[in-house]
Amino acid sequence: MRRILILAALCTTASLRANDTVILAPGTSWARHTIDNTSRGADGVKLGDLNKDGLPDIVTGWEEGGVVRVYLNPGAAKALEPWEQLTVGAVKDVEEAIFTDLDGDGELEVVSGTEGKTCTLYWHRLVDGAWTTEAFPAATNTQMWMQVAALDLDGQHGPDLLVASKNKGAAVSWLQAPQKADDLQAWTLHKLRDAGWVMSLTPQDMDGDGDVDAVFSDRKGECAGVFWLENPGAAGNRKYAAWTEHAIGGLGKQVMFADLGDVNGDGLMDVAVAAKPVDIVLCLCKSGGGWEEHVLKLDGANLGDAKAVKIADLNGDKLPDLLFTCENAKGKLEGIVWLEQQRGGPWKQHTLGGPEGLKYDLMQTLDLDGDGDLDVITCEERDQLGVFWYENPHK
Repeated sequence: MRRILILAALCTTASLRANDTVILAPGTSWARHTIDNTSRGADGVKLGDLNKDGLPDIVTGWEEGGVVRVYLNPGAAKALEPWEQLTVGAVKDVEEAIFTDLDGDGELEVVSGTEGKTCTLYWHRLVDGAWTTEAFPAATNTQMWMQVAALDLDGQHGPDLLVASKNKGAAVSWLQAPQKADDLQAWTLHKLRDAGWVMSLTPQDMDGDGDVDAVFSDRKGECAGVFWLENPGAAGNRKYAAWTEHAIGGLGKQVMFADLGDVNGDGLMDVAVAAKPVDIVLCLCKSGGGWEEHVLKLDGANLGDAKAVKIADLNGDKLPDLLFTCENAKGKLEGIVWLEQQRGGPWKQHTLGGPEGLKYDLMQTLDLDGDGDLDVITCEERDQLGVFWYENPHK
């Protein structure tokens, strides 16, 4: 009952424009600036300030190239140039890489996850001035690891790892940290929920109780859709209590990467998810803790298959817009576009990347060139565009 009351207080009746259609709008491609295109299969971009200069840096796993790299943000004056890069590890089949400080020394390290035949989670850290790579035995040769997030779940010993995988034996789980993080043999894995193919895994306090829950999108299996798992709290996790599952939306659809944000400007946390074939499912928080679902169908003739969506105000009009990336975009006009939100009218689909690129991934938004608007960081792994950013033309 307490959870229902909290959710009711947090959510009011959601309202979206009456017209949920998408129309094509004129526009030109944004300028693309390469950060790195010297390896193969760039697979995702995550942010963190590795060198403590106040600028978000990027970490990326190159799946076919077999390396994990960090790109140091040079600041606005040099953002157009290739960025300084650090290769922090060499691992096969790398699918995911994040920044975190597992040992509490105040310095960021990198955790990576691999799929393919490797199926292992790795910790990359500086030891005596050199980057080292070590595997977590509890997550070695076990599952195809797709997503990782670091957060303290049991209130002891620093950050644990929330992890998710795909295909055989797939699950959403947590990897519990021991007293000493570098005692890798002592990390233990605890399953929270069976899965088919988890695309997104986002820590977020969904019920307002002060602890961090897990929002995830599962694209395959009997329980495909977007859900959240309710954290039972630190004391509960120390007893390995179950996490209660709650459905959000996109149920039964092949959902891809999801994003959280306030889509309709009512101050509440909504969820947007890309869904096959070429859709965006908007799940808007409403009174009583439920969700109001809207499906935006994009122009399938011009786009590849749905891959990821990102919520961001791209033109500075105070209305959240949507970024959308595709895979399988061979022979299409677009692999990445943006949708402009209008008050009371249809969404306007604008060009962004043009015809180059076949398989894009998730996105991050930052003002990289210091001109006051949000630029877009992403990667592409089939045309070998690598890791790059698009310069927002709106001033």
